[in-house]
Parts: sequence; C-alpha cells; structure tokens
Amino acid sequence: MNIQQIRLLSILKESGFTPFQIRVYKEICSIPPGSAKSYKWVAGRIGDARAARAVGQALNKNPFPILIPCHRVIKEDGSLGGFSQGSRLKKRLLELEKADIIR
Repeated sequence: MNIQQIRLLSILKESGFTPFQIRVYKEICSIPPGSAKSYKWVAGRIGDARAARAVGQALNKNPFPILIPCHRVIKEDGSLGGFSQGSRLKKRLLELEKADIIR
C-alpha cells in the first residue's frame, strides 16, 4: 500500500464506511499491478471465504476505483465480473497493466 492509499483508507473510516468495506479495500490495495485475484480469494483473505458476493457489493461502492484498484478483482472462472465504471474500462485497465488473465 502506498501513502495515498493509507490516507484514503483513513478518510473512508471517517466517512462511515463499514469495517468490512475497509478490510476489503485494504486487501484490494495489496494486489499488485498486472495481477488479478478472485472475489472469493479476497473474501478468504479478509477472513470469510463465503463472502465473495459481499466483497463484490463492497467493491461496487468503492468511491475511488482507481486509487483502490477494484478492477484487479475478477470472477473465479477468470471472467471479468462487474465494475462500477463499466466492464469495458475494467478490461482496458487490466490490459494497460499487462494482466494476462483477461478473457
């Protein structure tokens, strides 16, 4: 996590985001450029492997989708899944980062 992301998470805490959302966003920030992880993987990393759908809902509410790179989270089958800014942009961001998982 970089300093901007640390500050951003602090702002989100003060803005009423839930502890679950903050944990999701913090975990997302650990996914390096050019990589992607599944919603289920994120759920497992924050302590509830059954919460993949809730992870997706939290990401849909991400107010800073570039700074908190939710485009790096995809479905377990390798398909893109949703993105608050549209699937075309999600795919493009992954392409720019040279992610090799794009379907």
